[in-house]
Amino acid sequence: MEELRANIILETGTNEIGIMEFTIAGHTFGINVAKVREIMTYCPVTPMQMSHPAVEGVFKPRDVLMTVINLPRYLNMPESENPEKDIFIIADFNNMRVAFHVDTVVGINSISWEAISKPDTTIYGGQEGIATGIAEYDNRLITILDFEKIVTDISPNSGIKLSDLDYLGERERSNYPILIAEDSMLLSKLILESLKKAGYTNITQTNNGKEAWDFLNELKANDEVENHVSCIITDIEMPQMDGHRLLRLIRDDSKLKTIPVVVFSSLINEEMRVKGKQLGADEQISKPEIAKLVSVIDRLVGHKHLQ
Repeated sequence: MEELRANIILETGTNEIGIMEFTIAGHTFGINVAKVREIMTYCPVTPMQMSHPAVEGVFKPRDVLMTVINLPRYLNMPESENPEKDIFIIADFNNMRVAFHVDTVVGINSISWEAISKPDTTIYGGQEGIATGIAEYDNRLITILDFEKIVTDISPNSGIKLSDLDYLGERERSNYPILIAEDSMLLSKLILESLKKAGYTNITQTNNGKEAWDFLNELKANDEVENHVSCIITDIEMPQMDGHRLLRLIRDDSKLKTIPVVVFSSLINEEMRVKGKQLGADEQISKPEIAKLVSVIDRLVGHKHLQ
């Protein structure tokens, strides 16, 4: 698996993604290969009482206890008739490791983020839909699932919680302008609510790196960057333009390169930290550490909480 990942993990900032394709009931889905630690053939699991219906149980390969999520069951799709031939996709994100039970793994392909479209919210479940993108590749469509949402649905405590900000204490209101690039409508809403609770009220939201880049260029054309952006918060995985590509463009631009940029993503691991550092990220924070994000923004823009 490591050799496979090495062959597909691309140069940082090229606006491409490695997608691992897998199937459920004959339908093709995808997961960012950066989330995938390994794939394993199916093995029996131990059921857990009183757990979510999609939680198949737990197993302990190589002394690491992992939860197994039955993805067909979660998606309300037919389960395999021959589970002994199925596959576990072992994924790492949000500082956790989870096994996803699927039918088959097809392979890994490199796809430009420009070839990935945001799903129609009326078809894919509105702002809380579980498809983050639809990728067109080799004359077929691949549905990229929102694995963070799947895990949060099953275990709500693993997501962003406004209550985590309480320990920061009473805070002053701040007019420092913050720019957010986040494709998930649900997460964008939670980040906005969290920043407002922390006192930041001057916020511009964009749905992906391209929208953020277009916004910055518009400000630059009118010589208004300094008055409209004090800090940028960006996800990594986004259709049209990912966060690493956005970061590279900002750091290569003479009028934008000094703006503080915080990468706030479920993909933050040792490998991604190296990539983000190479591109010039001021900080890299793993979702859902929202209180840490606020503290970092405070430091970068000079905002203080009430003493």
